[in-house]
Amino acid sequence: MSSLFDADSPSNLTEYSVSELSGSIKRTVETAFDQVRVRGEISGYRGPHSSGHAYFSLKDDRARIDAVIWKGTMGRLKFRPEEGMEVVATGKITTFPGSSKYQIVIDTLEPAGAGALMALIEERKRRLGAEGLFDPARKQLLPFLPRVIGVVTSPTGAVIRDILHRLADRFPVDVVLWPVKVQGEGCGEEVARAINGFNALTGAEGIPRPDVLIVARGGGSLEDLWGFNDEVVVRAAAASAIPLISAVGHETDWTLIDYVADMRAPTPTGAAEMAVPVRADLLAQTAGLGARLRNAQVRQMESRRQELRGLMRAFPSLDQLLALPRRRFDEAAAALGRGLELNTLSKRRRFERVAAELRPETMAQRLQVERQRLSQRIERIGRSVERLVDLSGARLHRVSGALDGVPLRLAGEYRRLRERLESLSRHGDTALVNRLNRHRQMLAAQDRMLQSLSYRNVLKRGYAVVRDAEGRPVSLAASLAAGQAVGIEFADGRIGATVGEGPAEPAAQPPSPAPSRKRSPKPGEGGSGQGSLF
Repeated sequence: MSSLFDADSPSNLTEYSVSELSGSIKRTVETAFDQVRVRGEISGYRGPHSSGHAYFSLKDDRARIDAVIWKGTMGRLKFRPEEGMEVVATGKITTFPGSSKYQIVIDTLEPAGAGALMALIEERKRRLGAEGLFDPARKQLLPFLPRVIGVVTSPTGAVIRDILHRLADRFPVDVVLWPVKVQGEGCGEEVARAINGFNALTGAEGIPRPDVLIVARGGGSLEDLWGFNDEVVVRAAAASAIPLISAVGHETDWTLIDYVADMRAPTPTGAAEMAVPVRADLLAQTAGLGARLRNAQVRQMESRRQELRGLMRAFPSLDQLLALPRRRFDEAAAALGRGLELNTLSKRRRFERVAAELRPETMAQRLQVERQRLSQRIERIGRSVERLVDLSGARLHRVSGALDGVPLRLAGEYRRLRERLESLSRHGDTALVNRLNRHRQMLAAQDRMLQSLSYRNVLKRGYAVVRDAEGRPVSLAASLAAGQAVGIEFADGRIGATVGEGPAEPAAQPPSPAPSRKRSPKPGEGGSGQGSLF
């Protein structure tokens, strides 16, 4: 410090510059408060700054003091500061000359007693539980025999060695380790990233996706385990699609991840035992089940054999089974001949009815209609040909008149066209004649069919048709009454007759020397006055 004496000054006080005064105050404060312990409530904490430093305040009910934690100190803290937490901070008091403020630079930070941390845990537990994160319905079942187990723990501690040793003793499986910090600043974020990272695996990265996760850490104080009470860890465990086992601390240690995990193990070794069964026990159980299965199969087969023998004794013999079908077959065979006769008789009567309804007049009318239709077609074709020839002749005359003065080349073309027209005319006449011949052949074939189906050919073989007074054929004698006038048609003409009563039985006649070629039909013979075509 320096001072200037001015004889004209009204005071003899030393004059300081602002910087000198601020520096003097800074040195005085730092000398007087080199190391202090301050108890207060954290206020205004927003997490570390982008530079890594943390700025906040400590307060009580009457005062407030600014506080700062440098980046290097943040990494050594056993727990993460939170808004509203009551803590005991150890550090030194310093001033900031640029704004004439004083603050405490914190070297260590610890909660103000275990009760404060427990109260914070209880408040966080209540808030997360209200969201349903601890609901038992959200918990998943552990797979019975996982192929890959993911472990979230420190790679250098005894925890991973205990887990690997226990898995090797019980049931060796593949283990994927995700190394994390298990205490101190950043512990919670690393554990949450590990859980989310395992869930994000698809197998395409070359790392198999685990079937179950184990989050493990050895025992420690409440401050050492504080990272597993972090809200980000609890939410990551609740969102895990892979079943998760929590193995943090000893059996008496409880953290919030234990409430949200699908299964809580008292120790990391217990977590390994929960994850896989004992291979030797499985082999023994499998062998026992195999023996029981074989014994059950033997007993089942023996029981089925006894049941089969009983059924065979109760089953009827082959002759008893075939007796009823044989009888039905014999009855059907006996009725087959009679059925064929009845079927033939039915078909014969149906044919007779159809033949009686078939008349030559109908076929003659149809032939007459076809002849008229054919004649009309021939006349139309003839008229069409005549008109075509006239049109072609007129066109040839016009063309001939127009070609009188053309060169010889056009005259030759005209002659070729005329010859082609004459050829087409000849072909048309030939086609018309052929078509008429085909129609005549078809008409002759239909006429032959009519003659073959006509009943007059049957009359020529010695049969006759009996008709009533209206000219309808009579097929049953029962439809005629005594004294009724009927007409009988023979092959050479028709005669009239009257129905009379005939004898019940024909009188015996002496044998004639030669059979007669014609005989009169008997009224009651065959149920009809007309003989059978069969």
